[in-house]
Amino acid sequence: MKLNELSPAVGSAKASYRKGRGPGSGNGKTAGKGHKGQNARSGGGVRPGFEGGQLPLYRKLPKRGFKNRFAINYAIVNVSDLNKFEDGAVVDLEALLATKIVRKELDGLKVLGNGELTKKLTVKATVFSATAKEKIEAAGGKTEEV
Repeated sequence: MKLNELSPAVGSAKASYRKGRGPGSGNGKTAGKGHKGQNARSGGGVRPGFEGGQLPLYRKLPKRGFKNRFAINYAIVNVSDLNKFEDGAVVDLEALLATKIVRKELDGLKVLGNGELTKKLTVKATVFSATAKEKIEAAGGKTEEV
């Protein structure tokens, strides 16, 4: 087989529809644009959201909120959620994703101190709250900032 012998599978390649190529094509003369008017012109038509001069919807609706593009969004876990792991386990983002305690990685993992921890764990996270660090170490575990 040579490069010049290659061809697409039968029925997979469809010829593009050529508008305005004479009366025999079935789409000649006005080429499906009708007679005159803004949309028949070259470069014609209106911008997206234009409603013919009526006050458009995007101007009627109130401006709302602010989204900081530089904000850091952590996947959040409470100390009480860590009781699902066995004693002596290493808890990191991958382990939490596997057990579906956390659904998305986001920009890292933050451990908060809500609830009680009864097991001795090694927790690896991006950020710990002060109470979370206290509770993990009080239970005999370790905290590692990754």
